[in-house]
Amino acid sequence: MSWQGKVLRVNLTKGTAEAEPLNMEWAEAYMGERGLGSKYLWENMDPQTDPLGPDNVLIFATGPLTSTMAPTSGRYAVLCKSPLTGAIACSNSGGKFGAELKFAGYDLLLLEGKSDKPVYLNIVDDTVEILPADDIWGTTVWHTEEWIKKTHNDPLIRVASCGEAGENLCRYAAVVNDLHRAAGRSGVGAVMGSKNLKAVSVRGTKGVTAADPAKFMAAVKASHDVMAVNEGRQELTELGTNSMIDMMQEFGGLPTRNFKEVQFEGVDKINTAAMFEVKENGHRNMVTNKACFGCTIACGRIAHIDENHFSIVNKPEYKLASGGLEYETAYAFGPLVGVSDIDALTYAGYMTNEHGYDPISFGGTLAAAMELFEMGVITKEDTDGIDLSFGNPEALTVMSEKTGKGEGFGKILAMGSKLMCEKYGHPELAMHVKGQEFAGYDSRALQGMGLGYATSNRGACHLKHSTFGEDMEDVSGNGKAEPCKTSQDHVAAIDSTGLCLFVGDAGMEISHFVDLLNGAIGSDGSQWSEERMMETGERVWNLERRFNMSAGLTGADDTLPKRLLETPAPSGTGKGKVNELSKMLPEYYKLRGWTEDGQLTNELIDRLGL
Repeated sequence: MSWQGKVLRVNLTKGTAEAEPLNMEWAEAYMGERGLGSKYLWENMDPQTDPLGPDNVLIFATGPLTSTMAPTSGRYAVLCKSPLTGAIACSNSGGKFGAELKFAGYDLLLLEGKSDKPVYLNIVDDTVEILPADDIWGTTVWHTEEWIKKTHNDPLIRVASCGEAGENLCRYAAVVNDLHRAAGRSGVGAVMGSKNLKAVSVRGTKGVTAADPAKFMAAVKASHDVMAVNEGRQELTELGTNSMIDMMQEFGGLPTRNFKEVQFEGVDKINTAAMFEVKENGHRNMVTNKACFGCTIACGRIAHIDENHFSIVNKPEYKLASGGLEYETAYAFGPLVGVSDIDALTYAGYMTNEHGYDPISFGGTLAAAMELFEMGVITKEDTDGIDLSFGNPEALTVMSEKTGKGEGFGKILAMGSKLMCEKYGHPELAMHVKGQEFAGYDSRALQGMGLGYATSNRGACHLKHSTFGEDMEDVSGNGKAEPCKTSQDHVAAIDSTGLCLFVGDAGMEISHFVDLLNGAIGSDGSQWSEERMMETGERVWNLERRFNMSAGLTGADDTLPKRLLETPAPSGTGKGKVNELSKMLPEYYKLRGWTEDGQLTNELIDRLGL
């Protein structure tokens, strides 16, 4: 079957690396990637552990469909306890690294302890080495990947690394692979840096085998056939995710200037049309699209900066094509901070990729800092002489670089909005849940999104549930608890397969996943069904919740900032509305089978086998 059946356990304190059998009982119950990684995390560490201490466990997890011929099979997840939230972190990435780890013969990589000096882990099938990283410590993601490939004389080696942001313990540092694909949220890169682990490089030659090749290939064909003609897939291929910015602008759900507004007057300068626009000098921001391993969607954007733009004057190294704007980067570097300069946004995107940190949390933290600056709480004396006014593109570009390098006021921004705003005495200005900043959807217009934000196990997140349809049809909080709960379980299941969530937007339904799983791993008598998938998703969600409760979080953390609960939206479809969380949350808890204060019951723990 498509499991390799092995976990690579590395103890950085002891300098040991040993393969052990995959726990197939856990794989049966939690499937893989997000689910199985959460189970291994739960069983291998105390949730009370200091996130930046040596006892935090860092897991790279693949799914049963990772590296197969199923569409979008390049996904992997990085899990640990988050230094940003204190909750469980599960950050998903694409590119080619996840597939390569599976090809090397490992379903999971589990990292314990802390090295006493900078190292990187090099995996070539069964040969695993912990090697000195002195030559790449203090350098960027881009330099690290190039150095490792040259050092090992292998251009096809795949590298996942933490940049300077991870080394400097930026609370939202990312793990970046393939130059601009990232396990971007919740600070997993800071945990990697705290362990003195600069990178994991991997080369695999083993391949994977389906349990029932004929059944699996039939399921693969059916999945590709439905995606080939799907309009959602075509839109993602042609326009990428940034087409969402126009939809949110029209609807009035586009967070602007730290959520003080919900529509942005400069949106036409940073939307998809602007990315394709050819300037008088012949420059066009958009170069081409790009796909991850096994992907026929290719939603990734490759872009470049106008060579005359102020951000790259005297910086020829940035006159290159690299990762371009997705919706969340466009939102976080654009409306959220009031900037409408597409080249400034692209430069900031380069910084997040090169230095390795989360663009959403950076944008949210910078927006809060800009409001503090607007109020006079901080001044140019605090901000290294930079005018931190909303709408200043120089503030965006300079602070994106300073944050990546851990310099000046960038060290303050690296704290994240919650800690930063507490430092300056205005915690109400931090737009977050459980310490993690919001994605690009205002929950006064999208009520179900607000419930999903509040109850997300990893803090504010738009990718762990989906109530878009219900929210666009009805701007009230009525009837949002059930689709929120159901979609959370559905997403948790998909995240555990090793495939990308976007296949759902591209036409694949849960029945397609079931057929793929049964062809890949199910011919041993343990068959998958839609019901089993949904129960698995529910099990994963509740295990994450149990981890968080054991780490010290409570139902009181399932909330939203006062701005979203008390200040009505100033315009758009949700004009005059606040988020109706107080109505939705009790109904949600009841559907979950939790207590009135959000705790798991013994009956639920027993039913799900937690």
